[in-house]
Amino acid sequence: MLPSKSRTYHDPIHGAITLNGSDRTEALLIQLIDTPEFQRLRRIHQLDIAYFTFHGAEGSRFTHSLGVMALTRRAFDAIATKYAYLEIHRTVVLVAALLHDLGHAPYSHASEEVFGSNHEIWTVRLLKFGKIAELLRDFSDELISDLEKVFTKSYGVPLVYQLISGQLDCDRLDYLERDSYFTGAKYGQLDLDRILLAMRFDPISQSLVIGRKSMVAIEHYLTVRYFMYVQIYNHPKNLTARFLLERIFRRAKVLIAEKNGDRLFCDHNMQKWLTQDPQLMSCEEYIASDDIVFAYHFQQWQSSQDSTLADLCRRFLDRNLFRVTDISDLDDIQQQELLNSWSEKLIAQGLESKYYCGIRVARTKGYSIYKQGINVQTEQGLQDIAKLSPLVQAIVQPSQRTWLIHP
Repeated sequence: MLPSKSRTYHDPIHGAITLNGSDRTEALLIQLIDTPEFQRLRRIHQLDIAYFTFHGAEGSRFTHSLGVMALTRRAFDAIATKYAYLEIHRTVVLVAALLHDLGHAPYSHASEEVFGSNHEIWTVRLLKFGKIAELLRDFSDELISDLEKVFTKSYGVPLVYQLISGQLDCDRLDYLERDSYFTGAKYGQLDLDRILLAMRFDPISQSLVIGRKSMVAIEHYLTVRYFMYVQIYNHPKNLTARFLLERIFRRAKVLIAEKNGDRLFCDHNMQKWLTQDPQLMSCEEYIASDDIVFAYHFQQWQSSQDSTLADLCRRFLDRNLFRVTDISDLDDIQQQELLNSWSEKLIAQGLESKYYCGIRVARTKGYSIYKQGINVQTEQGLQDIAKLSPLVQAIVQPSQRTWLIHP
């Protein structure tokens, strides 16, 4: 039974996001939001552990997902007004926008580095699980299959998945604006209205394109994205926080492999994370974990009999992070020599050096072409923006910095 009442979410970025309960698609969105699987996203940080660096970065994957859906609705409805035959894809594109991050693990992208999990694969799996699967099947027999095609970029109309995943998509537009707001980074602000107006539909390729006169707004968007990666996502403090998280779990895996129950507190779900490939978990096991579950174990482990694990967990909980030194100007041999020097110092202090120092590389991509880049409508046909814009050409080449992490 469809909900009869509308629903409004007051969002700090997009204002009032209202879903119309009398609209069949939007009524489905309301029901999907209320499922336990989607509500779990409230307990997963949008910016994983960047709150150590930017104290306001406390937003969740839940709020981001609502924002992506709201932007996608604005963009798609504007295009469908001019191309009415696209209206049949509205349910698929809005549901996909809402559920695109459903499969994120605790601490979001940080845990993907630690455990090798893949949230995109899990998103597809969770479409067929629990209350979400029940709602999708009740709505349409084909909806789950269509959503899989969107998430694997094989849907018949490329516009549908390009609005959610590509070089210019509503996912990126929301997280750039949202992450800028919550971290206090002013250079992340976008002209969303101009960008959404720039989005057009090419009937021949059935793809998302932009108009030639709108290039300035897109150049600004790509520049903003570049600086957000340099200054926020690849901030050295974020790197050292992720390093610490990875070392905690590396040590915990060693202890649990020793099969000494007295040395490591561990519930059933955490045991799964530490002893097997997370891609092999059941859906029930996977969604039972969130940031709260992981943090609870860190609270327990800070009193561990193992001094290394206890110290690492105390550092994480108390934000006593390691330091970072930029060693980008050194060659590979010099970098390794410096790491070895630190390792010797730590060993002399009675510490296991592999848990306390290491090298991390931060790579920043300014603009790169996936299956399709950002195409601009010109008199000569569609052309990639990198061929038309000297500014975009300047940020095509990826840059990288190398950091030594140490106490």
